Amino acid sequence: MKTFLRVLLKPLAFVPALVMIYVIFFFSQQPGEISSGVSLKVSKKIVTTVNDVMDRDWNDSQIDHYIDKIHFYVRKAGHITEYFVLAITLTLPLYVVFGLRHVVLFMVSGLICVLLACGDEYHQTFIAGRTGTPKDVLIDSIGIFSGILVSHVICFIGRKTVFHPLEKRRR
Repeated sequence: MKTFLRVLLKPLAFVPALVMIYVIFFFSQQPGEISSGVSLKVSKKIVTTVNDVMDRDWNDSQIDHYIDKIHFYVRKAGHITEYFVLAITLTLPLYVVFGLRHVVLFMVSGLICVLLACGDEYHQTFIAGRTGTPKDVLIDSIGIFSGILVSHVICFIGRKTVFHPLEKRRR
């Protein structure tokens, strides 16, 4: 019975990764002006929060200036963040459920995520006001490989502490 449940539950380990893939492609499906508007709202929220917290007393033109200044970086941070989360949600099940380790884990996770990033950029070429660029795949790769490295660290620490057999801990 345990084996049957284990076989049945293995694919469910990838549900968080599938959700992230859906989220990424959902955002990519938005036309350029909507996508830009979303990140513009985030940029505005960042600038107004900084203005309020740091008591800068910026006027509207200064706020607009800083929003324009950070908007590009906010958009690219979105790319990095999406793929960082995707890499973690993909790498952890490959490690825990399927037992991939070290270079093999890094290569498999990285390849799958980079292929998804390429597919996402290609998908964007069909959306009004959007473009797909190799530069964005490189930016996505920063998040991908950072996520894989963080996953490696989490798995290593977990293996040495939480999942370490009790007999070996007592020695």
